[in-house]
Amino acid sequence: MAAVEGSDPIATRAPAQSRGSWLALCTAAAGYCLTVLVFYPGYSTADARYVYADAMAWHFGDWQSPAMAVLWRLIDPIAPGSPSMFLLTAALYWLAFGLLVFLAARRSLWLGLAAALVPLVPPAFFFVGMIWRDVLFGVVWLVAAVLVFVAADRSARLRAPVQALALLLVALGVLLRPNALVAAPILAAYVIWPMRFDLRRVAIAFVPTLVLFYALVPFVYYDLLRAERQNPPHSIMVFDLGGITHFSGENQFPVAWSADQTALLTSKCYDPVRWDTYWHVEPCPFVMRRLERPNDTIFGTPRLVEAWWQAVSKHPLDYLSHRATFMWQFLAGSNLVLPVWDWLDPAAGYGRSPYFTPLVALHDRLQPTLLFRPGLWLALAIAAAVFAWPARSTPAGAFTIGRRGSDAGPHAPRRADAEWWSSLAGLVPGLGEHVEDVIELVSGAGRLGGEIAPVVGIDRPMQRHASRHVNAGLGEAVELCRVVGQQPHPRAAQQLQHAHRDAVVALVIVEAQHGVGVHGVEPGFLQLVGTDLVGKPQTAAFLLQVKNDPAAVLRELRQRQTKLIPAVASP
Repeated sequence: MAAVEGSDPIATRAPAQSRGSWLALCTAAAGYCLTVLVFYPGYSTADARYVYADAMAWHFGDWQSPAMAVLWRLIDPIAPGSPSMFLLTAALYWLAFGLLVFLAARRSLWLGLAAALVPLVPPAFFFVGMIWRDVLFGVVWLVAAVLVFVAADRSARLRAPVQALALLLVALGVLLRPNALVAAPILAAYVIWPMRFDLRRVAIAFVPTLVLFYALVPFVYYDLLRAERQNPPHSIMVFDLGGITHFSGENQFPVAWSADQTALLTSKCYDPVRWDTYWHVEPCPFVMRRLERPNDTIFGTPRLVEAWWQAVSKHPLDYLSHRATFMWQFLAGSNLVLPVWDWLDPAAGYGRSPYFTPLVALHDRLQPTLLFRPGLWLALAIAAAVFAWPARSTPAGAFTIGRRGSDAGPHAPRRADAEWWSSLAGLVPGLGEHVEDVIELVSGAGRLGGEIAPVVGIDRPMQRHASRHVNAGLGEAVELCRVVGQQPHPRAAQQLQHAHRDAVVALVIVEAQHGVGVHGVEPGFLQLVGTDLVGKPQTAAFLLQVKNDPAAVLRELRQRQTKLIPAVASP
């Protein structure tokens, strides 16, 4: 450990970073105002209207999330109808990115300003105005990860409440989108251990956490809220049966169709862009009218499940072709982001907003481009995780990997919005990842007093085992740059009395040749006396033992060995 005398360029950088942080946060606040200006009162999707009706009637079904309905009922008095959920979603979105901007600006003003522009990147920004459980799910998990990232290096007393809140948000995300169940343990592991990503630790905790979240969904849905079972997984089976019918050329549904209906099922009715064609797109709703016929209901019964198993086992290649087509369309094809048909209705007032209309025009121009291909953002997510893997022992690396890992699972194709957002969020700490690797907080001295000041310090990934480096100055000349002193110099030690209790910064990424005030202690020697250092640790106890004028006269040289051992303390 070494401390160098405070230099003006470094000392004056702290106020600049503070001003930069506030400037970046103001930029994020302006983004929130822009969101409200463009999207207010929020576009309520068809699914959201069902949720709101359930919330007002206090009668729930499991097709949509009962948890979202309860939340909406609680916040509805703030601004009845769609505005309450829209404002909540926008506030959570900009809270998450605002915190990331704040952290980025602490490293660099320009990095903070760049991070403030990230949440405006299309198509992620287009989703903020949509009231949809997938959108709410995305921002809830994003806020959970960012809160823990901000509190990762705080004391346990401050970090524990944040972690508890984040775990509740992870659980809320599972209740909003139960098919995110497989990814939830990865995010939960990051919330519990935010300082570093340990693959073995995550693997051990994965199954117990998965079981816990798996039990949570039916407990809340059916035991607490008494939700009606509406069999949403059967909608996927209908889509699969339609896909296998299309690729095999044979009817796979457990009913007999006319020749014209069979022709439609093998051709026009199959659309990999939309799974709900058999419900809402003419002329194909005849499928669901038959499957839900009151006097012979098939949807939601074992008959549909049996038909699905038979179709998959009899035509596995056709099933794989159907699934591959759907996945390719999702990742690389042109997908609908804004459901424009609703506000193109002459009776709709939302689509004629002077602030929203230019956004629709921008959407139409950008939709054919790569920006609207989830595959691009999935690739960026994977790249961010690979980029952060060498730094997985740092908070920024753990955040990036933990957030990327939670994007895996069967929920991904149903939540492109969250994939876009989390990909963008993962890039922000990744931009400053090398900075996080290079600097680490170490102790510094202000006039060699008893206070410990947070200052930048050593190269974290280049640390070595202490017993293998008896002399820390040898073999590490590039990183330490001769900061560690080798001989006591009275003149150099005397200079530190002019520090006037200002923060003394040990910036070891530059060469420090003057002003060495704390003499280095050989690591090998510290290992020999290691058990003596844990008795009664006092903050900077060694510094308290140094007098105002520590000239290295002969009398002091004779006593230094006997006083050093009891003076050194572990911070």
